[in-house]
Amino acid sequence: MNLKPFITLLAMTSAVSAASAQDTSNITISGFGTAALTRSNTSDAEFARPNQLAGVTSGAKTGVDSNLGLQVTAKMNDWLSFTGQGLVRKNVTDNFGAELAWAFAKAKVSESLNIRVGRIGLPVYMISDYRNVGYANTMLRPPVEMYAQVTLESLDGADLLYQTSLGDTNITAQVAYGVTDSENRSNFTAKFKKVSSINIVAENGPFTFRFGRVDANVTVDNSTNLNTLVSGLSKFGFVSAANAIAVNDTKASFTSVGLGVDWKSMVVQAEYGKRKSASLSIADTTSWYTMFGYRMGSFLPYFVHASATQDSPRTVAGLPTAGPLLPYTLGANGLASASPIQTSNSIGVRWDFHKSAALKLQLDRMSPENGPGVFINAKPGFKGPVTVFAAAVDFVF
Repeated sequence: MNLKPFITLLAMTSAVSAASAQDTSNITISGFGTAALTRSNTSDAEFARPNQLAGVTSGAKTGVDSNLGLQVTAKMNDWLSFTGQGLVRKNVTDNFGAELAWAFAKAKVSESLNIRVGRIGLPVYMISDYRNVGYANTMLRPPVEMYAQVTLESLDGADLLYQTSLGDTNITAQVAYGVTDSENRSNFTAKFKKVSSINIVAENGPFTFRFGRVDANVTVDNSTNLNTLVSGLSKFGFVSAANAIAVNDTKASFTSVGLGVDWKSMVVQAEYGKRKSASLSIADTTSWYTMFGYRMGSFLPYFVHASATQDSPRTVAGLPTAGPLLPYTLGANGLASASPIQTSNSIGVRWDFHKSAALKLQLDRMSPENGPGVFINAKPGFKGPVTVFAAAVDFVF
């Protein structure tokens, strides 16, 4: 395992700790991490989190669900602060790598309004701000059926955060605008411009309601596979089909709603989302999940059902079904049908054995349909269902 990213974070911790020793009232240091082992019951495909280059088969590995994060906030005065967050994990490479997840300045305009500028978290999902903080979540990992729909986690730009109360209901509204890039496991980069988002959260007693919407213009111009297909189809007169799979300043959106309940011993979390775009290469999808848990002292057993389906066609109309151009047809249809279709049922338990650490065990039974689902590097003939098991210790410091 490559230890350089971990050593980098430890060096950051030491340096900031030295600085904070001089003025502990102005600098806050916190961290989080997950130490996990994950395996499945098949060697015919790999289970991975969204956008990981490699996953796990029947041999247990640490890379899928493990990470380490460090966050530093420096308060300059009563209205200005700076926050940075570094994260070590496996993402688009098969090695642990360090990334700058957050780096922003926050200005407190009033008791209700804050402005942040820099690299900020993009509120795509209900738990976007803390989905990498395993300790903050009941489940060992967010359901991949839902969280594979949009892999963006941060935005380079600005946002406004407004908080108010209506009676017993606390409301937080967030609007953001900026740009971002997303590297893909297939060795290309998706460029997102004119990214706008709105995120509204209402909290009343044990209930949390959330609505979110993200819009963007997407361009993929360095994918050899996509460029070859688009140019080839155009060359041979299939311009309509080429335009249908091209991703060039393509409008895309993701709309979602969420519900959280933490009432007495009962814990419920649910999300529903729809992805839409003007390109068949970014399929229209519907995804959702529901989690039910019941707290028994320091133990919290839970059950999760999740689903992902595709709403747009999985084939490109007007292409030849035989002859020398058949490879173009197969390639275009492959792009149109790349979105995972899958359901899963998961059972797990969380044990808070320490005030800042929790042990989690989770068993997922995943059933891909019309393809490999969320599994990657699948061998010919692979099909589910597949059982995935993971054990993890989540911690904060």
